[in-house]
Amino acid sequence: MRKIIPEQVQMGEIDISQINIEVDSRDEVPQLLKGLQYLYRSDPLRNKIFKLLWEIVPKDIDVNTGRNGMSLWRILVLGTLRLNCNWDYDKLQEIANNHYTLRQMLGHGMLDFETRYSRQTLNDNLRWFTPEVLGKINLVVVNAGMELIDVKDICKKSHSRCDSFVLETDVHFPTDINILWDATRKAMEISAKIADYLHIDGWRQTAYNKRNVKKLFRVVQNERNRDKGSDDSLHATQQYIDTAMLHLKRAENVALLVKENELLSEMSKDIVRFVEHGKRQVDQISRRCFKNETIRHEEKVFSVFEEHTEWISKGKAGVPQELGLRVCIVESSSGFILHHKVMQNETDDVIAVPIVKETLKRFPYVKSCSFDKGFHSPQNQQDLSTILEFNVLPRKGKLSKENKAIESSDEFVEKRRQHSAVESAINAIENHGLDRCCDNGIEGFKRYVALAIVARNLQLIGAMLRKRELENNARMRKRAA
Repeated sequence: MRKIIPEQVQMGEIDISQINIEVDSRDEVPQLLKGLQYLYRSDPLRNKIFKLLWEIVPKDIDVNTGRNGMSLWRILVLGTLRLNCNWDYDKLQEIANNHYTLRQMLGHGMLDFETRYSRQTLNDNLRWFTPEVLGKINLVVVNAGMELIDVKDICKKSHSRCDSFVLETDVHFPTDINILWDATRKAMEISAKIADYLHIDGWRQTAYNKRNVKKLFRVVQNERNRDKGSDDSLHATQQYIDTAMLHLKRAENVALLVKENELLSEMSKDIVRFVEHGKRQVDQISRRCFKNETIRHEEKVFSVFEEHTEWISKGKAGVPQELGLRVCIVESSSGFILHHKVMQNETDDVIAVPIVKETLKRFPYVKSCSFDKGFHSPQNQQDLSTILEFNVLPRKGKLSKENKAIESSDEFVEKRRQHSAVESAINAIENHGLDRCCDNGIEGFKRYVALAIVARNLQLIGAMLRKRELENNARMRKRAA
């Protein structure tokens, strides 16, 4: 049975709207809790959030039957807390079980003090979020935050800034030989599990065979470090790929054997996927080492686990490459992140117009947006000028008289100078979860980004409320003195 929040208040339980959250602390946890409390206190905002939370429940689950599960409010609180504080599930479990104010925010009273959260429970429930639902929640959160802005600062609502950054995936540095090792190892491990379950002969020595393949992999590494093109290096490489191919074929036979088995069909698909990765790597290693071919970038895969990983070189000093995906954000001048998009095989100039259009659908009051030169193209200049009242997109190369006059205008210069503030927002979200994605798969990647954006905006609301409360306390002390 699922509920938004427990309906009956328990003995010793404090209503969430009445929880006293410490304002003297500058830590992000009280700020986030204050932002969540602000949503809960307002009946219209609470009803909107609760309605959206029902959408995260999987369609095949009946919320009215079964055991009591985590309430949807608790899932939202713990999900945003995990991303905003950049914690893993172990840290989240510890804090959820022992942080007094957080447990009050989760709706725990003195009678259920012994209620504990297991790591697996957190892992399973926090994956219910979808990027689509989180986008709708973010719309509610941002509009709520905008209402806190002084009417005099209306420019903070109407102007926005757009930029992109790279969110790294949780992968090791890829080489052709270590990707082949990953694929071979996983194919052998899954095949051995199936063989043990179905009593298939020939897989009893899997642990020994894995060690043997890894030894050959290490030999190739060492030989390449000594002399990449030597006969010894080529001989070690040939021995390595021959042995890997032997085990990949054996694993493929196991996959074919259980293909029609409903219980093992998913494991069979995993074996096939890793075998395909392995065969591709064997082919590329053979072509590069023995035929002196250059492997095109489009043919390469940089992880067999996070297949969406891209090799990105943005030309930053000291950062020759980054392994992950680009994420584009649109930030308001008040600091709230209005919209974002995960970019798969896309560049800044391709995404500029679509992300502005999507932002305007959600926030029609945005009148202008600033970019850096990476978003420039002649077509973008034309399209953005028609959908925005004022477009701050610097052009590349030498400027014509007309364009020079445009980019020398006071408004253009002022907004272009303000554009660098978006780097502060990017640095903030990187420090609050978006430095490296710890969730698996492209859907997990998108969910991770969307949840971090919601958490960041909630923290900004909490920070604004904290600032107001501190100012009020200072005024009261001054009057009392």
